[in-house]
Amino acid sequence: MHNVSIVVESLDNAISFFTELGLKLEGRELVEGEWAGRVTGLGNQSVEIVMMVTPDGHSRLELSQFLTPATISDHRTAPIN
Repeated sequence: MHNVSIVVESLDNAISFFTELGLKLEGRELVEGEWAGRVTGLGNQSVEIVMMVTPDGHSRLELSQFLTPATISDHRTAPIN
């Protein structure tokens, strides 16, 4: 595993959970704008991203919380990305 990305509803809760498993917070950043939306296909978006690193320093966990567009809990109606 080099890098795994997970979309979460709460970054703070996810950070706490993965910290308990031994991962360390490496950085936190807000990514927004139309250019970012071209990558995901979601248009103008705002997403906060956290990088966590495994205890051995070889692997990273990327956690993302979308601020806009709103999260759609029913995957059957979610936009394709």
